[in-house]
Amino acid sequence: MRVDYTTLAQAIAALTQGEDDPIALMATVTCEVHHSDDRFDWTGFYRVVGPELMKIGPYQGGHGCLVIPFDRGVCGAAARTGQVQLVPDVAAFPGHIACASSTRSELVLPVWNSAGKLIAVFDIDSDRPNAFDRTDAEGLATVLAATFEKL
Repeated sequence: MRVDYTTLAQAIAALTQGEDDPIALMATVTCEVHHSDDRFDWTGFYRVVGPELMKIGPYQGGHGCLVIPFDRGVCGAAARTGQVQLVPDVAAFPGHIACASSTRSELVLPVWNSAGKLIAVFDIDSDRPNAFDRTDAEGLATVLAATFEKL
């Protein structure tokens, strides 16, 4: 089952209408995205909690890493550069943090508030290699922008 990003965006917009609490928004986005596509093995947020430091936020799937510095892993690269990280093979990514041994590919997107401040990264892991493409990155970027522009 492949996600329909237009339908997903509409569902999340309806569920989060009027909500401005970042944790409530993250929890709702995580749940809806995680259950929208069977490629998504682990789905969640790492919240920026200090200079160059993120801690786990709402997620679905097995346990994630609790703390990720900006200078480590795929999530750190997304936070450090402000760019989407589309990784077809995590074993080939220098400095990949193996929070789960089952992860084969990963997609991580930076999350900005309305002031343009990085507040988190949104991380999706798959137990399949090369599970994500530009369509996924663009669809999720649209969902995240629409959801977190209220903050």
